[in-house]
Amino acid sequence: MKHYSLYELNQEISAVLEDHMEPSYWVIAEIGQLQVNQKGHCYLDLVEKEGEMIKAKMRGTIWSYTYRNLSAWFEKMTQQTLRPGLKILFNAVVQYHEVYGISLNIRDIDANFTLGERAVRKAEIIEKLKEDGIFEMNKGLPLPLVPQRVAIISSPTAAGFGDFMDQLAKNEYHYHFHAELFQATMQGQEAEASIIAAMHDAFSRIDEFDILVIIRGGGASVDLDCFDGYELSSHVAQFLLPVITGIGHERDETICDLVAHTKMKTPTAVSEFLISGMRNYEEKINGLLDVMYYSASARLNEQTLFLERTSGKIQKAYHKTSVRHEKKLEQLIHSLKFQSIRLLNEKQDDLDEKGEKLKKSTPRLIESHKDKLLNFEKYFRVVEPDNLLKRGFTITRINGQVLKKYANPLKSGDKLETIAEKVIITSEVNQIEEKNR
Repeated sequence: MKHYSLYELNQEISAVLEDHMEPSYWVIAEIGQLQVNQKGHCYLDLVEKEGEMIKAKMRGTIWSYTYRNLSAWFEKMTQQTLRPGLKILFNAVVQYHEVYGISLNIRDIDANFTLGERAVRKAEIIEKLKEDGIFEMNKGLPLPLVPQRVAIISSPTAAGFGDFMDQLAKNEYHYHFHAELFQATMQGQEAEASIIAAMHDAFSRIDEFDILVIIRGGGASVDLDCFDGYELSSHVAQFLLPVITGIGHERDETICDLVAHTKMKTPTAVSEFLISGMRNYEEKINGLLDVMYYSASARLNEQTLFLERTSGKIQKAYHKTSVRHEKKLEQLIHSLKFQSIRLLNEKQDDLDEKGEKLKKSTPRLIESHKDKLLNFEKYFRVVEPDNLLKRGFTITRINGQVLKKYANPLKSGDKLETIAEKVIITSEVNQIEEKNR
């Protein structure tokens, strides 16, 4: 049995591959990882996935000269760079190295395939948003009448952000906007997660704003890839404030543009949109004020004419009524004078009659009351205490109070005072005997 060294075995494998493999192959694979070294050589991990599972993997290389020309041409054709996560169709030679093992040396890339893949992926995400029932959600929100409180998602260093703020501040109508920046990375692999995080920050204070604006400046179309992702697009579609996008590209329409309430081409176009919204509201108010003014003027003229006519009628009616009531008043005064004289005469006759009766009855009434007074005088003399004492009666007091009015029960030792006509007798109670009635 023949023995091989590892190097000899690897040479045998290399020879077999060279004898049986085609000069090159067109292969579809996804870029798993990509790294360019200092010399300009590009090293890739090429993968094929089934769902999220990797079912095949192989190393790939693009030598510096080829990579420099191929990457520039690919970006020009597709408006995006070679990057991880991108599926490509490439032409490669299968190579086997005694130290590094098997790899694919990429010679060419089909840009049309990538363009098609990108369009298919975009269509799939749009379809998923529609299936989830959220594609039109943000468009269904009503725009505020006066969009003054603006939450902005952008990078503070973006030229588009500066242009947007400058145009808002210097608008010709001197409208005041409260605009607050929620900072985010607007391009690169971290952009999608960063923008979503900024949206969450804005949502936590949603009651403080009327509208959400997502803006960025110009740049390569590849920088817009984050705005075609499902996660960011679904957040935009479901945000509870109207979302206005101004991403900065006239020819490109991202999925975020499609699901946003309103898509504008540039950040300055967004600011013009907000200013025009304020202007439209002001014009409506001015129009209503004009309508109110003209309606009020017409109504005032109409009522003035009505008042003039009514005033004339009132004056005529007043004059007519005044004359009629003056006559009635004269009649009432005459009647009142006549009635008053007649009533006074009647009362005078009655008074004279009662006076005569009083004259006649007074002496008799006086004599009658005089007799009654004499009788009362005699009675009071009889019952006067001194007269009673002269007749043999006595007055008894106990402890200083008249016996009849003494409320406490008698007891031994109580002091009695007996008053007769000429003497006052003081005694002490020794015995009390109840008298049967």
